[in-house]
Amino acid sequence: MKHFIAISDFTPEEIQHILDVAVQLKAEWKQGGNRPILQGKTLAMVFQKPSLRTRVSFEMAMHQLGGYAFYLSPDEIGLGKRESVADVARVLSRYVDCIMARVFDHKHVEELAAYSRVPVINGLSDYNHPCQAMADLLTVMEKKGRLKGLTLAFVGDGNNVATSLAFATAQVGMNFAIATPPGYELPQAVVEKARALAQRTGSRILTTHDPTEAVRGADVIYTDVWTSMGQEKEREERLKVFPPYQVNAALVALAKPDVIVEHCLPAHRGEEITDEVADGPHSVLFDQAENRMHAQKAILAVLLAGM
Repeated sequence: MKHFIAISDFTPEEIQHILDVAVQLKAEWKQGGNRPILQGKTLAMVFQKPSLRTRVSFEMAMHQLGGYAFYLSPDEIGLGKRESVADVARVLSRYVDCIMARVFDHKHVEELAAYSRVPVINGLSDYNHPCQAMADLLTVMEKKGRLKGLTLAFVGDGNNVATSLAFATAQVGMNFAIATPPGYELPQAVVEKARALAQRTGSRILTTHDPTEAVRGADVIYTDVWTSMGQEKEREERLKVFPPYQVNAALVALAKPDVIVEHCLPAHRGEEITDEVADGPHSVLFDQAENRMHAQKAILAVLLAGM
């Protein structure tokens, strides 16, 4: 594994291996701390978008594994503006052992990877959010004891998080159902790629405009904000379109009695999810947020320590 750009780049076995490493590293951490397997290693964290979870989870992941991470703000680099993406990759990769980039345009993270001498990790792009999906799978594994054969229902916008979830569930043999408003569906190319992955593992991909159809009998319900960063001009229109896709107690009641509810956070409470659900017995939101750190430890350990 050279880079971690999209979950669809890997085999089901490789994805499962990263999850197994995450389980191992989390257990080790809970028993008193991780071994310093990344001692002497450095991670450059390139940010075009602000983040609480991505920054802190990666920084702490490196720290707990004995390495060092540092933050580069949008103004410090001006990725693709003050300096070309290719030149940033060429320079940074002579200084550090790994680059994590959280960007708007997916082409930027692909270009970083193309010109970097060291592994590049996609911390989020407008196309996908693979690190989040790994934490999501890890959380489901912990709560359900398995992945294969379960059904995850995504309700809301067919965005970058939904894209990675479609790929991730297909890779591990989970069924994926997504309910979006008309006009906000997953790109057809994403659906086709997810279905191709699902054929290999025997899982199913359902796309619908009906949230009740998606969640009926689901093991996991997932939602995300209706308006992502960079879509602020669409907010008023989206607030008119998305209310029928709110994850509330009535919708949760249609899923299995032991359903868990996931959200990548930050949440706009009262919009895509109610307080009753976010703080209720089905919610795993904060276990999921913690697992960003452990899943990313595993990605770093595989890329930099050959675990």
